Amino acid sequence: MTTIPPFTPAQRATLDALCRRIVPAAYDGAEHTEHTEHTEHTERGERVEPRHAPRATLADLVEERVLAGDVATARDLTRLLDLWNHPLVALLAAGGGARRFTARAPAAQDAWLERWAVSGVPPLRTAYQALRRLVLSTFYAQPWAQAEVGYLGPFHERAPVFPWEGVLPGQPSDAEPVARGIRLERAPSPRPRPAGVLGAHELGAAGVEARFSADVCVIGSGAGGAVAAARLAEAGREVILLEEGGWWTAADFTEREAEMMPRLYADRAMRATDDLSVTLLQGRSVGGGTTVNWMLMLRAADAVLDEWAEVYGAEGLGAAALAPVYDRIGEAVHARLVPDDAHSAQNDLLLEGARRLGWRARAARINAEGCVRAGSCGLGCRWDAKRGMHLTFVPRLLAAGGRVLADVRATRIEVRERGGRTGAAGTPPLKRVHAAVLDPVSGAPRGRVTVEAPVVVLAGGAVETPALLARSGLAGGGVGRFLRLHPTSAVVGRYERDVYGAAGIPQSSLCDEFLAGEGDGYGFWIEAAPIYPALASVVVPGFGAAHRAIIREFPRLAGLITLVRDGAERDRSQGEVRLDRRGRVRIRYRLGEPERRQLARGIAATARLHLAAGATEALTLHSRRTRLRSEADLAVVPTLGYGPNEVGLFSAHVNGTCRLGRDPRTSGCTPQGERHGVPGLYVADGSLLPTAPGVNPQWTIMAVASVVADGIADRHRA
Repeated sequence: MTTIPPFTPAQRATLDALCRRIVPAAYDGAEHTEHTEHTEHTERGERVEPRHAPRATLADLVEERVLAGDVATARDLTRLLDLWNHPLVALLAAGGGARRFTARAPAAQDAWLERWAVSGVPPLRTAYQALRRLVLSTFYAQPWAQAEVGYLGPFHERAPVFPWEGVLPGQPSDAEPVARGIRLERAPSPRPRPAGVLGAHELGAAGVEARFSADVCVIGSGAGGAVAAARLAEAGREVILLEEGGWWTAADFTEREAEMMPRLYADRAMRATDDLSVTLLQGRSVGGGTTVNWMLMLRAADAVLDEWAEVYGAEGLGAAALAPVYDRIGEAVHARLVPDDAHSAQNDLLLEGARRLGWRARAARINAEGCVRAGSCGLGCRWDAKRGMHLTFVPRLLAAGGRVLADVRATRIEVRERGGRTGAAGTPPLKRVHAAVLDPVSGAPRGRVTVEAPVVVLAGGAVETPALLARSGLAGGGVGRFLRLHPTSAVVGRYERDVYGAAGIPQSSLCDEFLAGEGDGYGFWIEAAPIYPALASVVVPGFGAAHRAIIREFPRLAGLITLVRDGAERDRSQGEVRLDRRGRVRIRYRLGEPERRQLARGIAATARLHLAAGATEALTLHSRRTRLRSEADLAVVPTLGYGPNEVGLFSAHVNGTCRLGRDPRTSGCTPQGERHGVPGLYVADGSLLPTAPGVNPQWTIMAVASVVADGIADRHRA
């Protein structure tokens, strides 16, 4: 096991200096102590005021976080700290001579940070964002820091405060996704692990290789993998499902950012494109992204699905063919329309602002049953209301005799010569999946697993699926190319009343007035998004006192996001996932001109919606602080920067890197989802989608995976 060495004194000094400028409040005496948990008394029984114990410095917390993470990422960050404080860097890029960052006065350090934030040299902007985001997200994930800005803490530890959280009055109904008239159970009992689920403790003995065989091995348990595995098991196949993340139940979901984000998200919630211009939020647990997503259930437009069938040759994915599959999946995950009295304040603002502007907006379906509107969906549902894969299709897989290996990362697929080319009911060549058993706490390898199966289904998502193909020598052609992200930015509205975005159903409405774009179907749409303190701190631009002043208004901040349907230039690959010479995954993405244009339109429209809903001002995520207070101010939005790290971008919709199609030069898989030239190797996740779907993709991925699985069952008989 490779360990990460502690920071050197010089690196630690640089980090400490950065922390003091990025979050000065972390070093204020009044905010840098904490009460002991008990009250002391003298021998006479006199009460003594609680003692104040020193808290670890912010630099301590950041270093601890870095050392607990990925080795390669830690090395990158320590190199960055070395460069940041190098006199030559100061001379060339910081101004003010060759004085190191740590040797400068606070005002000069602030000037250095401000200069790099808006530098015309993209790598300097990347360096600034890497350290800014790391420091801010570490600080604002701490419970004491969150309490100081008005965050009320985990919902299960308190009573409802706002009308948009908690159980609704009335009688329960299967036609709704929400809970009504029931007693709120705040302490779920831990559920025993089912017999068909094995984790690191059962598989990870040092030096031991666990061996399995099956008819089908599915890799990944999110929206695609769980559906495919369950459908194949129910068709009579012996199925083993591998999942890199852990098996977690409701009792494990503490609703705390500092604990849940690194546990439930890929790369400990630090996954991003190489230049850090786009943060990627992807799930990592049994259930994948469906464990942490915001539940919105939307169908791709008929025109999109028909294009997949007609242009790319997708089998069974035209609008008419997919409609009954959507219906079946929707029932399985209890997709229901959110009633009018259940919306959060942010979703009500979206609907009201759109109404005043005359824009098309509507309530939407979510996949929930008995939702108590806790607001912690992005941290795992402690209430077992979200009908993610871990509560729907994974149990169906187990009931049909399938097995799940959790804490297991597939590292390579070996295609063994047996069976030859398959016929209609033939047996494809045997494959051996090599995998590492991961320690559930540190993520370090602690054992090995191999699974032999003639059919392998890749469903690790649009980053891990092409990376696994590359590690296996099975890439080439369209594999890794045509990355589609629905690039997303936010506009934060400041209101004169509490709108508290950490409570309530995160997404229950949308405005799709502008989705048609310029008549080509490549526009944008607007949704609400939950606001948690650490996430908000990274989203809000800037640092220091000005940044702190905004975050301290946390209860009165509302977040609306604009999502762009990318890929208007259909045959142009804007992004890719590949391996470098050291075997590290690299993710590259660039906005094309159509995306830049639509993003600017989307940001302006979202700000306009905020103002129409009563916001006193709207803040964009541009590095150059931009505050919009009137209709006239919106004219500046198209002139702002849209290059890498000039505006905050993120995405939870990562698709397209193994897209299906007829031409192996520009696609990763056949129209049936089989990897070109590799019989019996299939893909059933978002990487298979031939274009960006133009809506939140979980429902579509589930439906596509179901079609792919049914085709596998027909072609490869048990």
